[in-house]
This record gives sequence, C-alpha cells and structure tokens, in this order.
Amino acid sequence: MTKNDSSSTHPPLLPTTEDDRISHLRLLRSRRVGPVTYARLLAEHGSAAAALDALPHIARDAGVPDYQICPIGVVHGELKAGRGAKAQLVFKGEPDFPSALADIEDAPVMLWMIGAASVLQRPMVALVGARNASSLGTRMARKLAQEFGEAGFTVVSGLARGIDTAAHDGSLSTGTVAVVAGGVDVIYPAENTNLAQKITENGLRVSDQPIGLHPHARHFVARNRIISGMAQATIVVEAAAKSGSLITARTALDQGRDVFAVPGHPFDARASGCNMLIRDGAMLVRGAQDVLDQLGEPTTVAPELPLEPVPQPRGLRETALLHADILDRLSPAPMAEDQLIRSLGGAPTAIAPLLMDLELDGKVIRQAGGILARAH
Repeated sequence: MTKNDSSSTHPPLLPTTEDDRISHLRLLRSRRVGPVTYARLLAEHGSAAAALDALPHIARDAGVPDYQICPIGVVHGELKAGRGAKAQLVFKGEPDFPSALADIEDAPVMLWMIGAASVLQRPMVALVGARNASSLGTRMARKLAQEFGEAGFTVVSGLARGIDTAAHDGSLSTGTVAVVAGGVDVIYPAENTNLAQKITENGLRVSDQPIGLHPHARHFVARNRIISGMAQATIVVEAAAKSGSLITARTALDQGRDVFAVPGHPFDARASGCNMLIRDGAMLVRGAQDVLDQLGEPTTVAPELPLEPVPQPRGLRETALLHADILDRLSPAPMAEDQLIRSLGGAPTAIAPLLMDLELDGKVIRQAGGILARAH
C-alpha cells in the first residue's frame, strides 16, 4: 500500500484559500469526476492539487488516453459569472451547507446559492408532484406549503411547472428553497422567472451545476437527490405511475427519509403514482397535520453521528472495473435496475453511487419506473 492510502481514514480537508478553492472546483469540473470520485481522489491523494496532478495518469491507467483536467480559465470564468449573478459558492462542510444534505452518500461537493441562506437553518420538507397538475392538486400543494411554513419548516421543491410552482408560491412568505437542474442563474421553465426572483427575496435558489448551464435530462436526476436529501420528508402531490416525482420519492427512501403521498381518484392518471406509493407503504396525507404529527416539532438540533462505521472508499481502479462491468451488462434495450443489481451481486446502496456516476457521465440513461439503458 502507498502512503496515500492512510489518508483515506480522514475526511477531506475544506478549501481554505482562494487558490485551494480553485483547485477543488477544477477537480470537480474535470471530466468523469462526480461527487463520489472527487471524494476518493481527495482521500487517496490528500489535496485537490495533488489529485489534479495524478488525474491524467489515473485516467490513462483506466483506459482513457489524452485525458485533460478542467482548464483553470474555465473555473475562473465560472467564479466570475457567479459573482456577476450575486451567487455564493458553498462547499460541503462549510457553515451554510445544508447539514441534512451533507449526510447523504452522494452529497454534492458544493452548491451555488442565490438568496437568503438563513432558510437552511430551519428543518425542511420537500413537496413535489406532477407538472400537468390539476387545479385541485395545485390548491392542495399551495395549502400544504403554507401550513408547513407556518409550522416552522422550509419547503423545498424543484421550480418546475404544476405542483412545484404551487409549493413555492404557498411558502414565499415563510421561505422556500428552489433546487434547479441547471445553473443557479438559469431559470427553467422561463415562465417561472418572476417566481424565481420572488423566491430569492425571502428564500433561496440552489444548484450544484456550473453557472450558466442549461439543463438536460440527466441533470434532473441529479437534482432530485438534492431535493430529497435536504429534507426530513418528501411529500408527493399528484404523480403519474412513471414520473420524476416517483424517482424523487424512491431516492428519499434510499436516503432513509420519510415519504408521504396525497391519494387521488383511481381513474385519474395523475394520482396513480401517489396511490402506488401509499399501497407500498408511504404515509397517506389528508392535510399538513398528518405530516406534522409524524415529524414532530421542528428542531434545528444537529443530527446525531451515525453509529455504524463509514465504509472505506473504493480505489479508483476497482471503481473503473465496476463501471465497465455495469456497462457490459447494459445495452440500449431497457433493463430493470433491480435486475441489474441482482446480476452484479452487490448491495443496492453500493451500486447506486456507481450508477449515478455513469448517469452524470451520460453513459447510462435512467427511464421512468426504475428502468436503465446504456446510452448509444
């Protein structure tokens, strides 16, 4: 074993100088480096600068010739654009980084934030649902959001049409967090531009993507795990049987968070996903009090440390082999995620970060209903 292996028992150090922050951001923005790989590189090499030096050699050993790390000019450009957008860059471990989000296995390394970070100090609930929501569904979402805010919770959602829009609108006065899939300065859909501006007056917009990035489909998958990861519980209001909201609910369960669902009429396709969640064990919601009774009084006390030891990170060579094994088992033809996990013989919690790496790299496409396919 090399001397770098001993550093894997210690958490990565936070960037302390401007040069150090630039090195950390360059590492994160380099090709094929997601949150899990970033953490492994820091653990194995001790600093972002050392990891950047080693990255081309590691990539070559993994079968990626002519690898280039993220140019320093790209990072300088992102930081300049962030200042222009009046956005704050917060790394995991710094005081303004959401504590609940930091606990998830594939937590983002950093977040760009625009608005009032103070809303992150309160406990949070996520409220998500259909884009093509009914008038009754949007009324329900707005009322739930208002009552959660009055009870002392910050409401988190994704700034999408329909239920997300109603959730933010209902909690504007008490503070709401919009997690966007693209750059924190890019409003999607454009029709929510005014709402996004109002959110920053008493709440917050956040994203882990580069400033100015326009979102693609794969970015919404990564965005969903931030929405559920920030919150104590996820409440789904209207969702089809195959929808992004159900992906968020599934991610919340994987993160050990509570999931609630508002029931709907069996003939309404927009309610089928919520009814399925309730059938499978999600708690039924008739009003905000059903959720509040389960969560108890809001508290800002930091969560207890996990009792079980944190598993040691895999080496990059082992990870590259596992990535290759997953891709070998997938094809453009759809395959159920649980079938893939069974064929790999690993635990779902161990396979999920590997799949996320491949999704963010554009090599694996996740479809509704837990279906995976290899990208063409």
